[in-house]
Amino acid sequence: MAEQYKHLFITNNAKTEKYKPPPSQGAQPTIPVRERATHSSKLLQQFEQIRLEKENLNTSRSAERITTREGTYLSFTSGVGADLITKSLENLQKGIRLLNIKEEDVSGENNQIRAVVYIPKGEEGYFISKIEKYRDEDTKGNKPKNAPLVNSIEDVSTALLEGLWNDNVLLIPNETAQWCEVWLNVNEAETIVETQINSFIHILGNIGIEYKNNRLKFPERRVMLIKSNKAQLIELMQRSDLLAEFRAGQEMAGFWMNETTVEQQAWVEDLLSRLEIEEGSIIRVCILDGGINNGHPLLHPILEDANTLTVDPSWGTNDHYANAGHGTLMAGLAGYGNFEVVLSSANPVSMTHKLCSIKILPPPNATENPKELWGDITSQGISRAEIQNPENKLLFCMAITSKDDTNKGRPSSWSGEMDNLAYGDGNNKRLIIISAGNVDDDDLYRDYPNSNFTSSIENPAQSWNSLTVGANTNKILVNDPIYNNHTPIAQESELSPYSTTSIIWEKKWPVKPDVVFEGGNLLKAPDNSIVSHDDLELLSTSKSFNRKPFDTINATSAATALASWFAAKIANEYPNIWPETIRGLMVHSSEWSQAMLQQINVRQNYKSDYRNLLRTFGYGVPDLNKALYSSESALTYISQESIQPFGFNINKQPETKEIHFYDLPWPKDLLLSLGAIPVKLKVTLSYFIEPSPSDIGWKDRYRYQSFGLRFDVNNVDEEEVDFRKRINAEARDEEEELNSTSGSNRWTIGSNNRNNGSIHSDFWEGTAAELSTCNKIAVFPIIGWWRVRKNLDKVETKARYSLIISLETPAQDVELYTTVKTMIETRIAIQT
Repeated sequence: MAEQYKHLFITNNAKTEKYKPPPSQGAQPTIPVRERATHSSKLLQQFEQIRLEKENLNTSRSAERITTREGTYLSFTSGVGADLITKSLENLQKGIRLLNIKEEDVSGENNQIRAVVYIPKGEEGYFISKIEKYRDEDTKGNKPKNAPLVNSIEDVSTALLEGLWNDNVLLIPNETAQWCEVWLNVNEAETIVETQINSFIHILGNIGIEYKNNRLKFPERRVMLIKSNKAQLIELMQRSDLLAEFRAGQEMAGFWMNETTVEQQAWVEDLLSRLEIEEGSIIRVCILDGGINNGHPLLHPILEDANTLTVDPSWGTNDHYANAGHGTLMAGLAGYGNFEVVLSSANPVSMTHKLCSIKILPPPNATENPKELWGDITSQGISRAEIQNPENKLLFCMAITSKDDTNKGRPSSWSGEMDNLAYGDGNNKRLIIISAGNVDDDDLYRDYPNSNFTSSIENPAQSWNSLTVGANTNKILVNDPIYNNHTPIAQESELSPYSTTSIIWEKKWPVKPDVVFEGGNLLKAPDNSIVSHDDLELLSTSKSFNRKPFDTINATSAATALASWFAAKIANEYPNIWPETIRGLMVHSSEWSQAMLQQINVRQNYKSDYRNLLRTFGYGVPDLNKALYSSESALTYISQESIQPFGFNINKQPETKEIHFYDLPWPKDLLLSLGAIPVKLKVTLSYFIEPSPSDIGWKDRYRYQSFGLRFDVNNVDEEEVDFRKRINAEARDEEEELNSTSGSNRWTIGSNNRNNGSIHSDFWEGTAAELSTCNKIAVFPIIGWWRVRKNLDKVETKARYSLIISLETPAQDVELYTTVKTMIETRIAIQT
């Protein structure tokens, strides 16, 4: 085995410069051509109809002494297949707010955009004035004033309940009250927002709507859970000026478990005799689940009673019967990793981390499945773990998901809160590892893998900042002659039959899963029935340990528990590592197997094929050795830095501010001497965004991400000065022509595939000579809501990121690592 070295953490290498993005010509909106007089007359008539409706409503409600809201909710609609200039539908100074935007498929090929806007009392004439100017006045270019906005509006009407409902309309409650999320449009001033919330709660009481006290906090939004029927929701719209949108409440996904006959108590005793608990370990994997039975002899050494916690004391801390021991099974894999390997070995087992159990699932209710604001429940659980372990480094693991509210990858209140929790406060970031969710139907298993490609990753695993874990499988053998005529559904190293994907998501949402781990397999019988078997699942600790010490677990839950064990190993090896870097190393060390490439039919140099590959397997299966160590022929650089994406110009207007340039210590002469020897350059950029999950189209000033970052590397033979000018317009002379090219085709995944979400990874395979001069790397920002929502006072916020770069060659008689390490030490000596 090659000698192992610690990765090279580089400091003081990133040079900060003022950044101005190069000019680009974005796609132009599609706006219909209108006949000026006819179109303005139509829209003005519609506004008159709105006025009459409002007047009549106020009169009738006033006569009955029923409270009525002061403002108006309007619905603006685009033409079919056309755009709506939504950024012009808002005027913050006048209190006119864009509440939500939806794209609806109306013809099978073309979409129609609908936007709901709130207009406060006294500002009813705002849009009427714009339409009248469109009708009567011209710009200096002899075009109608306000033409882009007015021409983009097909119709305007009073917003109905369906306009504020941001889920499938079939989920709108009928006469029976259902739990729903209500998203409130609030003023961020703390004293004002509390007054607004109290006023809203008073309205709920008057209507007789039940509500939960807990709530979620997002920029300019608060989310509450209410239990309401359709009539009550409509009445709430008539009374409240705070509404932004409604969504269906989220149901929890069910759990599964198969009985096993493993009854080998001797294995437990043998393993206990080989345990080496590292005293003073500060790493804990915190499992958010339905409780863990830490009386299990293999769990008690790594999970003390003080770390069995619960969100609600009335729930207890034990692993309740409803989930068939799910939490305890998760704990075994998160604590020990692959049990088959650990049990079959005679070597000592070093326990470098411990566990924490946080019960966030209530015990079973015979009459109703629990409805909660799950983002808040999860937040409470994480808070309890941090209060209990103030000096520990905590990693969070959750394999609880919901099939609700994952509409093609869009954020939900739960996934938004996961991003909030990961982003944290200041430098207090968190790594949260979430299961992708499972395919759980025999008919779908029979249609493997097509059913997996159309089964969406579940809520909240669309979270940008979390590490989402899918499942592959290497389990294809069953040691039982009864099953000789059965065939495994998945072949070796292919997608696990349980694993969901994000292939059907809209392109703008992140690549999910991020990585895959072992999740088990299934058998298909000759009669086409689906059969599970212990040999195709993962061994772990049983809840009923007095009866049997081991049981089996499968699917993305098992994969997520293994991923948490993997992350804890990285955290232990590098005590000062950031959560962003742990996530980055797991992605960076991942690779696809040949079987994965064949299952998705990936063709070389076809970037479009990599989209489906990424949205099925993420970046592949992480390699623990590569994540932990470098070698002479495979070295890894890590930079943990902070950047200020935005700032104010001399006119006090927000603008893009900083770019980081790296000049890496590079074994240029050694690479040149290797000539045509193949070398792989891999770059991974990992950071956490602050989310804004309210559904306002997630573009313009309402982007979901607070900021974004991108990377680029100088091309073969591209000089540093040319690279800087290509990346940064600030480095160019006025009207200077550029001769250099980006060399974007050299990257395997490609920028269009890698640039979604908040982690970006790609690699380039070339010759050593080609890579000998490619050591200039830029990290630069792209726009986010920190810059465009100046009123939230976030423009000058700094952001952290982790940049990971590796060089790897199959040649074994080279000294890449030693050469670079010597260069770094020489630089440090000179600086000193």
